[in-house]
Amino acid sequence: MMVTTLQSKIYNLDMLRDEVRELVNQGVVHRQQPIYTLCRYIPEREWECIEVDLDNSEYLLRDRIIDLLAQERWEED
Repeated sequence: MMVTTLQSKIYNLDMLRDEVRELVNQGVVHRQQPIYTLCRYIPEREWECIEVDLDNSEYLLRDRIIDLLAQERWEED
């Protein structure tokens, strides 16, 4: 008998930022969209934890993605 377990990804705010940067770079989401747009791309179970982290960091779901990525580093001019 084979048992398969699915590991869920545990997100913290830094991991979320990295994930969001990738989505922005791929053109999947835009910096001006609200943060709640991201719930389409993150599993529901993880999204609940992300909402708590965002709230603890004083982000609102209606804030823009750019607010979450405010500390972006530019690699090109």
